Amino acid sequence: MTDSDGKGIRRLVLDVLKPHQPSLPELALEITKIPGIVGVNISLIEIDRDTESIKITIEGIDLMFEKIRTQLNEWNCSIHSIDQVVAGRKVIEEAHTHTD
Repeated sequence: MTDSDGKGIRRLVLDVLKPHQPSLPELALEITKIPGIVGVNISLIEIDRDTESIKITIEGIDLMFEKIRTQLNEWNCSIHSIDQVVAGRKVIEEAHTHTD
């Protein structure tokens, strides 16, 4: 898939458990080396003695989820859940309703 066909994944939001190393800056920089990724945002959610719970937001063109998952596994990170996926020619932000 290419950017012009508009069918690729453009944003992934992942709930991830990781050891203290690599550090958040190191992990963010490593993730940006994966082809297709144009930006990464990592937020620390919780920290304990051995691990950190983080939220990783990845944006790009035609993101390859399996490649991202493989790389995170190599850095001893475990994906707990995929919290958001955005695909297509345009990024559509989540609509808020009266029940939110």
